[in-house]
Amino acid sequence: MGMKIKLLSILAFFAGTVFAQSQQKSYAVHTVAFYNVENLFDTIRDEKIYDEEWTPKGARSWDGKKYQQKLENLSRVIAEIGTDENTNMPTILGVSEIENRKVLEDLVNMPKLKKANYGIIHYDSPDRRGIDVALFYQTKHFKPTSSKNIPLYIYDPTDTKYKDSNNGKGKRVYTRDQLLVTGLLDGEEMHFIVNHWPSRSGGEKKSSPNREAAAALNKKIIDSLYNINPNAKVFTMGDLNDGPYNKSVKDVLEAKGKKDDVKKGGIFNPMYQLYKEGHGTIAYRDAWDIFDQIIFTEPLLSKDYSSFRYWKVGIFNKPFLVQKSGQYKGYPLRNQLSGEPGFSDHFPVYIYLIKEKQ
Repeated sequence: MGMKIKLLSILAFFAGTVFAQSQQKSYAVHTVAFYNVENLFDTIRDEKIYDEEWTPKGARSWDGKKYQQKLENLSRVIAEIGTDENTNMPTILGVSEIENRKVLEDLVNMPKLKKANYGIIHYDSPDRRGIDVALFYQTKHFKPTSSKNIPLYIYDPTDTKYKDSNNGKGKRVYTRDQLLVTGLLDGEEMHFIVNHWPSRSGGEKKSSPNREAAAALNKKIIDSLYNINPNAKVFTMGDLNDGPYNKSVKDVLEAKGKKDDVKKGGIFNPMYQLYKEGHGTIAYRDAWDIFDQIIFTEPLLSKDYSSFRYWKVGIFNKPFLVQKSGQYKGYPLRNQLSGEPGFSDHFPVYIYLIKEKQ
């Protein structure tokens, strides 16, 4: 089972309940996290994608030394996510902006991550830059039973050259697939969807329909799992390129920001409250937003802790992840234009799941 949470930590969550007056109990806890690792590319030219700048002769002069430093930086972050309340590193970790399976293998084999014995689930997406999503899982605790990559079909009707293609829809815009993984977390069935929704290229308003389409696909996946099992525990996580308040998340996905608004068969977004409190995972023009989100289905909100339930949410934004000086002081410490490896332009997000031990 997972690590123990001391009663002192739990009391803050259960303040005002009968539990606070009970005998000390023991809980299993797992951290579920997501991290946009910002351009984790190897140094090898791949003719099928646009990766020229991430090569020794490219704009970033991306060589073996820089690549290894990037891996070291990311492994430090992953090893520490959620350790304020759980000494074990994330049991489940969704990642985005990775080039291929090899970089994932290199990452999980870094010294700081070896003890987690992470398994990898990854499929190549049709994204033109060659970046994909993937799922890491601790093999000791999670046993995958199925996985599939679900393509997102979106089109650009304004491209006159292709206006009559795809039954009049226009040119297809190739973007990241949505990765669905089902498995057993310490024997309990869970579903994880890893996302990297279309960017805001061309402006937020113009590009919004693409993310709304991604949200509609996400909702379709979740609804199909609900139809099979009304008590399905489903997590959708990723860099959504929209905040909890945007149409794609709030209206299309129908993710509620308040627990009391979540009905049977509904979806809860714990990131909304963090946004309302002024927190962020990404900064742009001195404004913070929460593009990186972990959203989940209503059964995880139950107070019956005989199986895994949601406890609380966090953004991992330790000082070592923050730019200390210059124009972008206070921003996430990302890769530099010179090619100097940073961490990422996004902060990771995480939630805790807890279950009472019998």
